Amino acid sequence: MRHRVAGRKLSRHTRHRELMFRNMLVSLLQHERIRTTLAKAKELRSWADRIISLGKKGTLHARRQAFALLRDEGLVKKLFEKIAPRLKDREGGYTRIYKMGWRQGDGAPLSLVELVTYSPAGEKKKSTIEKAKEVVGKVTPKKKEKKVEGKEKETKTRKGEKKAPEEKKEGPKKKATKEKGE
Repeated sequence: MRHRVAGRKLSRHTRHRELMFRNMLVSLLQHERIRTTLAKAKELRSWADRIISLGKKGTLHARRQAFALLRDEGLVKKLFEKIAPRLKDREGGYTRIYKMGWRQGDGAPLSLVELVTYSPAGEKKKSTIEKAKEVVGKVTPKKKEKKVEGKEKETKTRKGEKKAPEEKKEGPKKKATKEKGE
């Protein structure tokens, strides 16, 4: 029976397993998303939750504990100043796991682990109103203006003022060519 036995051994010795998860955690915090096997990803969640909870505490003791695990001052600074404030309103569940299929060589199930707040660089989020206007603009057909002979159309500006329509410029006139045989 496995009552109250937490964690996966993953066919590795204790020290090897701890170092592997430490390295994976460092990579996850640096890049905010990594690709690994599903079993390792599920185990990495608990490591990530623990270290991000330390980041949310923000105390000197928590910084020292995080440094003891991560062994990188720049990464500890990133954890406490950038990652933890983005996750301050969450009570847990700081990572997301996507299943990505199977590895070609051995058929191991692959997954993508990312922090919940991950957003690709350079991608600007649009508001729902902007998205709706963009979709409506693509779907609705463009209206054609009717030409009225003899009458000038008046258009209204925003403030209700009437404005005469602009005259269209005519393109360059073609030269009359002489027909052959004249």
